[in-house]
Amino acid sequence: KLGQPILAKYVGSTIAGLAPRIMGIGPSIAIPKLLAIHNIALADIDVVEINEAFATMAVYCRDKLSVDWTKMNPRGGAIALGHPLGTTGARQVVTGLSELRRQKKKILLTSMCIGTGQGMAGLFVNEVV
Repeated sequence: KLGQPILAKYVGSTIAGLAPRIMGIGPSIAIPKLLAIHNIALADIDVVEINEAFATMAVYCRDKLSVDWTKMNPRGGAIALGHPLGTTGARQVVTGLSELRRQKKKILLTSMCIGTGQGMAGLFVNEVV
């Protein structure tokens, strides 16, 4: 109606539960679940934003899932950019979509752990390629 371009399309998201004492590894459970739901391979993802609630959990998730380190948090993660409680997901989406446009790429995956024992992952497609 306003003639503005669609910047991205939200494809879907999922959550996964785990013991609260190991909540930091939530992305390593949520990401494969999301990829299976949408029948997409991790190799097809152009940018992966995994929130660094703690540096070790991000490294664990990267290694557990065999994420290409050049695709993960290419502008820096929460340790570099900040971890705004309550808006981490928004920060990830804005940073990730901006990076997709910069690289002229298409698919963004975001993920984070949740302190009560969850992991969440979201999938977005850049419509301005």
